[in-house]
Amino acid sequence: MKTGLYGIATLIAVAAASPVLAQDATGPVVTAAVTGGTLGIGPEAGVRFSKTFGVRANATFLGADASVDSDGIDYDGSLKLRSAGIMADVYPFGGSFRISGGARVNGNKARVVATPNEPTEIGDITYTPAQIGTLTGRAVTKDFAPALTLGYGGSMRSGFVFGIEAGALFQGKVRIRDFVASGTLANNPTFQAELAQQRADLQDDVNDYKVYPIVQISLGYRF
Repeated sequence: MKTGLYGIATLIAVAAASPVLAQDATGPVVTAAVTGGTLGIGPEAGVRFSKTFGVRANATFLGADASVDSDGIDYDGSLKLRSAGIMADVYPFGGSFRISGGARVNGNKARVVATPNEPTEIGDITYTPAQIGTLTGRAVTKDFAPALTLGYGGSMRSGFVFGIEAGALFQGKVRIRDFVASGTLANNPTFQAELAQQRADLQDDVNDYKVYPIVQISLGYRF
């Protein structure tokens, strides 16, 4: 993967440094690019078969950390973006503007961790830090998600090309899994019942993330 990205980056640098006698293509044109944005960073390849239709595919990866507050508990979140997909591009006016639809194999996931350092309410009961220990859980989405974007993909001319798109990935409900505690009451039935309520409260806080925003920029070379 790294070798491929370095090769694409070198190709872009050469194209940018050298004048290109760009001419309108009469047949299919192929693009190799690097894309980056809210889906992550990775390689992209596309074929524009005509002035009005093309197909693109890419794979994107990114790791990020964030904090989430739920019912007064601060969770440290670790997000791993890993997805791959294919998009059909329609250029309704035969130019650079495109409407794209497709789907992604969605491997995005997150892990949440919280270690309270003072008495904290779990469910409806307040417990000590020792009784709670460390709270951990996973956030997962469905494995297959449709996507829809609007964007700019350049013309059919050969040479250096820039693209941008914005839209949405319809990933469905984010589900909290394996929500557990490591404290002295970890196996206590009453504590387990309150922990289940705490998980439900955290689930309510993430239920609004059914649609994930897509904003991607790509740089590449069109042959």
